[in-house]
Amino acid sequence: MPDTSSSPKRRRTVKARQTRDKALMVEQLRKTPIVQVCCEKLGIARTTFYDWCKRDPDFAKAVDTALSDGTGLMNDIAESQLLAAVRDGNLGAITYWLKHRHPAYATKMEVKAELKRMNDSLTPEQEELIERALRLTGVIHESSSPNDHE
Repeated sequence: MPDTSSSPKRRRTVKARQTRDKALMVEQLRKTPIVQVCCEKLGIARTTFYDWCKRDPDFAKAVDTALSDGTGLMNDIAESQLLAAVRDGNLGAITYWLKHRHPAYATKMEVKAELKRMNDSLTPEQEELIERALRLTGVIHESSSPNDHE
């Protein structure tokens, strides 16, 4: 019996099935941006999926786009559910919304520091580094002059 595993007809059949499965996978990722869930739903092994991504740059690019689209969709759904929970008076949802959307309720960090003066004064470069660090942490603001935080 001849070996038909590498026959042209078989290769075309496998290629057609892979093309179809890749398209289905991309479409599924747009709806549910979780690789494992989509692989299970379509009966595709994760290793096969990642092999396709590695060997087919166009597929990998389509997957990235689909994952981004799917994540955006899920974010919209989650935000819609959060807003519904806020409307229903769910205290956890209300707290979450305010902490993440209203500056007066945001988590704050308090920094207390004690500066000890040494006999040696700081160089201008050291003063600039400290001032930049304080600006980055928000302890002082861009409009502050160097003497405002003393």
